[in-house]
Amino acid sequence: MSALPPKADMRPASRQVRYVPTADIDQLNVRASSNRICHVNRFVVISGCSSGGKSTLLAELGRRGYAVVEEPGRRVVKDELAGDGLALPWVDATAFLRRAVAMALADRAATIASGGWVFFDRGLIDAAAGLQHLTGEPVLEKFGQSHRYHRRVFLAPPWPEIYVQDAERRHGLDSAISEYSRLLEVYPSLGYEVSILPKASVAQRVDFILGMLVE
Repeated sequence: MSALPPKADMRPASRQVRYVPTADIDQLNVRASSNRICHVNRFVVISGCSSGGKSTLLAELGRRGYAVVEEPGRRVVKDELAGDGLALPWVDATAFLRRAVAMALADRAATIASGGWVFFDRGLIDAAAGLQHLTGEPVLEKFGQSHRYHRRVFLAPPWPEIYVQDAERRHGLDSAISEYSRLLEVYPSLGYEVSILPKASVAQRVDFILGMLVE
């Protein structure tokens, strides 16, 4: 691959893409598809196990000037906790995942104007994989090829020593590992190359990612 593209000209306050609750998933699907080819190579997914250090890693990438997008699921939970709570994952997991899919589509549409790398904390594939696992709906077939990310996906492995639960993350480590195992299969099945992040300092992890992207 060629050298790293320039960093996006985005300030910290504008990196976090907001979700429009009334947006229709199919309309978002069409909008996000319209310019997908030219943006694939700079949309980078950082996924993996819950509480594996992804958010801290994304924060460091943002500190270095790269555009980052927060995890859709976390934002859905925050929004639901502030509202009626009907789409919380521990209340209605299907509704939660549908909202996460819609938010991930909106994120892609909202970051098209960015001129450099955009790093996503999870994203559309994670949400679609969860929805398909839960309901059996073939959503990965619908979204997996039409909304591509950079071919190399980075997964944070389970890290029990730093695993914590909080008001927004109520599932246990066993559930987190099960999801991680599914993602280890899902991404390669869609043609992605998976790189496992080392259990190292945040700075070392960021250097690892940036180094892999110029190979």
